[in-house]
Amino acid sequence: MKLRASLALWALIGIAAPAAAPITAMAQPADPNSLGATWSEQQDAVRQCVRENRCLPLTRVIELIRRETPGKQLDAGLEPGPGGRAVYRVRWAADNGKRLDYLVDVVNGAIVRVEGR
Repeated sequence: MKLRASLALWALIGIAAPAAAPITAMAQPADPNSLGATWSEQQDAVRQCVRENRCLPLTRVIELIRRETPGKQLDAGLEPGPGGRAVYRVRWAADNGKRLDYLVDVVNGAIVRVEGR
């Protein structure tokens, strides 16, 4: 399952999967809980995407959210968003005590949705 989730993530953000990976594994949807057990595998894929200047680094996304809503990051992950585009899901503790989930496009930094308002 971890391999399938990792391969689906690589396909989602457009990173070439390892040559030995079966095509059917790449077609599997990513784990909907992006903050779960596959995050360590996601980190490598995201780092490669950032190095290739195809994804924004999470630090920049955190800065964008902090300007929108003062607070602090609780957790973050990568998952398919609306329309199948990759998004960071950033769990956020707002200074007013609310816990929010920001979905932010990994390519352009647009805030796609905020859950928990």
